[in-house]
Amino acid sequence: MKAKLFLALTLGMVSAGFVSDSMFNSAHAAEVKINDKLKAAVASDFRSDSNKLRDVYRHPAETLAFFDVKADQTVIELWPGGGWYAEILAPYLAEQGQYVAANFETEPTEDTRQTAYFKSAGEKFEKWVADNKAVVGDVQFVTLNPPVKLNLGADNSADHVLTFRNLHNWAMKGQLEGVFNAAYAVLKEGGTFGVVEHRANPGMAAESGYMEQNQMVELAQKAGFELAASSEVNANPKDTKNYAKGVWTLPPRLALGEEDKQKYLDIGESDRMTLKFIKKAK
Repeated sequence: MKAKLFLALTLGMVSAGFVSDSMFNSAHAAEVKINDKLKAAVASDFRSDSNKLRDVYRHPAETLAFFDVKADQTVIELWPGGGWYAEILAPYLAEQGQYVAANFETEPTEDTRQTAYFKSAGEKFEKWVADNKAVVGDVQFVTLNPPVKLNLGADNSADHVLTFRNLHNWAMKGQLEGVFNAAYAVLKEGGTFGVVEHRANPGMAAESGYMEQNQMVELAQKAGFELAASSEVNANPKDTKNYAKGVWTLPPRLALGEEDKQKYLDIGESDRMTLKFIKKAK
């Protein structure tokens, strides 16, 4: 009976165009229900075609459904970067909820310096929000620049804090624990800290762009979180993780340029952990 139910659910998602082959590897596939508004946000013509091409690797509908993100909630995205997930989340939350971008530092001072890349990327994202206000609504901003700026908002005010492929950036500078603590502080009790990150083989350094899953779980638990569930929806068994230029060897970066390009395109994007943590009372 359970097998028939799983098949029916999966075929229904396939017919709607919101599932890929890798979802069959997820232990939680049968538990994920994608609401109509989220389906519409993922399928929307507002999203760029180039970003939609990444759906086959990033599974946004399944991932956000796994994190149980609802349209009437407050969601903070850490370092939205080029806005890949913001294209989905901001319109999805615009009418009933609140999208908060924990953006790069765009007005650095002597004490809050960041690289020119971060400043430029942060300004570009702010402009994108301003240019698309009719669709994305009243987006709020906070600055995330650890270790000097770690306040994500009022304590106990957010339903979700989400981060996509950012953990290694903070880990390389010894700032990961501070970010996890900041996420814990801003979340309501029972709120969700959703993490997607390149998954390391044992012993790999953060400089590779990959992080060890068990270490991320331990760090989250140290901050006060409880691991509610993990999903293999963003897994990629083709990713061997032994590349001269780390995870950036794979698409979309393709750091080696034309060298063995087809080989890395055939592998696809990285193998990723997808972890759902819940804030529990300390």
